[in-house]
Amino acid sequence: MGFLTLEQRQRYGRYESEPTPMQLARYFHLDDTDFDSVLIRRGNHNRLGFALQLVSVRFLGTFLENPIDVPLGVIIYVATQLGISDIECLPRYLERSVTHWEHQGEIQQLYGYRDFSGQPGHWQLVRWLYGRAWVGSESPSVLFDLVTARLVEHKILLPGVTVLERLVASVRERTAKRLWQILAKIPSKEQRSKLEALLVPDEKTWYTPLDQLRRSPTRHSGQNRVYG
Repeated sequence: MGFLTLEQRQRYGRYESEPTPMQLARYFHLDDTDFDSVLIRRGNHNRLGFALQLVSVRFLGTFLENPIDVPLGVIIYVATQLGISDIECLPRYLERSVTHWEHQGEIQQLYGYRDFSGQPGHWQLVRWLYGRAWVGSESPSVLFDLVTARLVEHKILLPGVTVLERLVASVRERTAKRLWQILAKIPSKEQRSKLEALLVPDEKTWYTPLDQLRRSPTRHSGQNRVYG
């Protein structure tokens, strides 16, 4: 069973809302290299479509299934930089279905975006995640968001949401297993025997000594109180 909330699944690799002014300045500003890549396209619809794919993968970490399904504010912000006043031309970008797929490949090659399964990036990610899960106490949902941010930062294209969810769950399971193995070696043979005895139920009450230790005192006398 997955651990992600419905909200996390819905916002994964998608625009939640209009980006903030700070986000626009950081992820959606076109520099000289971007202009060189964009302006060689034929027609404003291709220039704007290519640019939107570029800024979207930069911000989201993945290419959109519908490359023009972006907030209006983003379209206007990018079009203004390109000197395109008529944004109604944008739907023409979808007329030739293969175009935006070709552009994705070009962007991936020109800007160094890597596939999630590619090596050594994938191994480095798993190692980082394992170290984080080992020393930290973050919940799986928090770890998921941290991994997503790291993928975006390192230009590794986001995989499907369930793929990343399974990776986080499996790494946390490995770290938990390792921890229990280490803890199991700490008690002496005598201590292990005493701990095991706590799990043996009474023949009459069927309560174990551990059950009795878990129950709060019924009377607040000196004998029933337990001091830390």
